[in-house]
Amino acid sequence: MIQHVYFVSESTGITAETFGSSLLTQFPGVDFERHYLPFTNTREKAEALIHELERLAESTGRKPLVFATMPDREIDRLLSNAPCHYYEIFERFIPSVAADIGVAPSRATGRTHGQVNTNHYEARIDTVNYALSHDDALSLKSLDQADVILIGVSRSGKTPTSLYLALHYGLKAANYPLTEDDFVKGRLPEAIEQHIDKVVAISIDPERLHQIRERRRPGSRYASRETCRAEVDSAKRLFDRYRLTPLETTNSSIEELAAKIMKSRN
Repeated sequence: MIQHVYFVSESTGITAETFGSSLLTQFPGVDFERHYLPFTNTREKAEALIHELERLAESTGRKPLVFATMPDREIDRLLSNAPCHYYEIFERFIPSVAADIGVAPSRATGRTHGQVNTNHYEARIDTVNYALSHDDALSLKSLDQADVILIGVSRSGKTPTSLYLALHYGLKAANYPLTEDDFVKGRLPEAIEQHIDKVVAISIDPERLHQIRERRRPGSRYASRETCRAEVDSAKRLFDRYRLTPLETTNSSIEELAAKIMKSRN
């Protein structure tokens, strides 16, 4: 079954997409076709969307889902009457929060991801730059500044997780891909050993690793099942040497893996 889903916002749409996608993970048997409409901030854009929803509802016989952050009351009213299942995230929670704290909401548009603290913003940019400059062992310098160091075989999810930790949690995350040289030596580079308390081991099922690598380098030795099994087994022996309990990425999203890493640091 295919269910069309729209993420709509008067601004970037990040909040609607993040919240809506989190809810959709609870329905693994449904094939969701996603549509992104940020900056839906005029009546004309809203009416164009409504026409699209009408065509979809008529052609598929199924109303689309619409997750929105829409403080603009006029556009919110238009969409709430459209042929869709409409979920305006702010309106579902803001009245309760306002009642609980005794303060009226501003209902201003475009504030969700506004830059309200320059120091905080610049610090977050620094963490992203750190993750980029310490990606895939580009640099093993200044690891003393790292909050976390991810290690694992190539294509096990270290890079996107490092960037997610930087963007969403403000952590300086370095990552290091284990290589044949590490397996032969049976140890990690000295620069990483010096900060072993910051190391988080990442593991992945060999078959899943084969699928990921095959898309990147089809038919190569790098992507073969034999290579993937050998590297994962060697990595586990290395983890055992340092008494590291690896986090599995096989069936975990980047968000879930990042949450596990945050929990492991507490």
